[in-house]
Amino acid sequence: TVIEGFLGPIDIAVVEATEITPDGRVYLTTGIGNAPTFLQCAKKVIVELNAYHSPRLRELADILVLPPPPHRSPIPIHDPLDRIGRRYAEVDPTKVIGVVHTDEPDGGRRFAAPDEASLRIADHVAEFFLREIRSRRIPPEFLPLQSGVGNVCNAVLSGLASRQEFPRFKVYTEVLQDAMLDLIASGEAIGASATALTLTTEKLKFLCENLDDFADRIVLRPQEISNNPGIARLLGVIATNTAIEVDVYGHVNSTHIMGTQLMNGLGGSGDFERNAYLSVFMCPSSAKGGRISTIVPMCSLVDHSEHSVQVVVTEQGLADLRGLSPTARSRRIIENCAHPAYRDALYRYLEGAPMGHIRHDLRRCFAMHLNYLEHGAMLPDLDLPQFEPHRAAGTP
Repeated sequence: TVIEGFLGPIDIAVVEATEITPDGRVYLTTGIGNAPTFLQCAKKVIVELNAYHSPRLRELADILVLPPPPHRSPIPIHDPLDRIGRRYAEVDPTKVIGVVHTDEPDGGRRFAAPDEASLRIADHVAEFFLREIRSRRIPPEFLPLQSGVGNVCNAVLSGLASRQEFPRFKVYTEVLQDAMLDLIASGEAIGASATALTLTTEKLKFLCENLDDFADRIVLRPQEISNNPGIARLLGVIATNTAIEVDVYGHVNSTHIMGTQLMNGLGGSGDFERNAYLSVFMCPSSAKGGRISTIVPMCSLVDHSEHSVQVVVTEQGLADLRGLSPTARSRRIIENCAHPAYRDALYRYLEGAPMGHIRHDLRRCFAMHLNYLEHGAMLPDLDLPQFEPHRAAGTP
């Protein structure tokens, strides 16, 4: 949208780099993102030279800026680790109005150890993928994996890698975190393509100290390449992302609590979910000590449509929705994914809804959300002690 001009002119771009040359080569740091496009489109540019980052990070970069339509050619990426561009972005030197020197780490966030619910979700996902391989719906060498951000996705990555029968795999994703770097270092993952590193200080130091080992196994690309729908479809990417809530027909809200309060951005989940070979969404079945069910009659906000959500997973189980009618989808989600304490209420909602191809009662579809806002629980009379806290693995 920037290069096409939909957002209007870009006055000033501030871009972090390890080096800028007199002829306008800009060597970026841990994030490629949209920086190459901003450098091209902005009227003026300020370059922040961050001495904290190793100049060798350029060895990971693979930068290509696509021209606007209709002048594009097919992008020649046939493997997640293919390289098609340069190690630097480019800027017209006359646009650079300043260079700022800094020495600051990224400050990547460390995630807590996976809790019991996350580990159960990881087991369900691993078993599902292995069944798909045995049934030959997924090839024996597996397919490139896209992984979202957070404890649940990290638990799934670790769960896949811990299975001896699971093949070593490649990753085509948006963001590379600590867990993925560990899998590459151990050889359980062959390599990864992303647009940015979001590593803790310790892991970034480890990466830079071992770039001889990682330089040909990690590729950082512009976001319009890392999240490109055509590449995701060509590679057959398997998308695994987290949800805030899922409704009984498979719509997913992954960004806003109660449909209004921003929890996190959409990121690249939509890019991958809509174009993946297989699209998986995961979340615990309950939140806030059981006061919230993440399986609801109707999502308070829809980020991902039922038409491209194929698999839903909670610690209770996995619902494969492929090829099912709306009624069959709803019953499979309730039976396999909803917390047992909420199943009867969800079934009552369906059975009380007017008949139709998709059964919804517009008078009651948000009753559980309204109960939470008014009474602090989606089912105010629910016996909450049955919801044991999900403890981290190894804690008493």
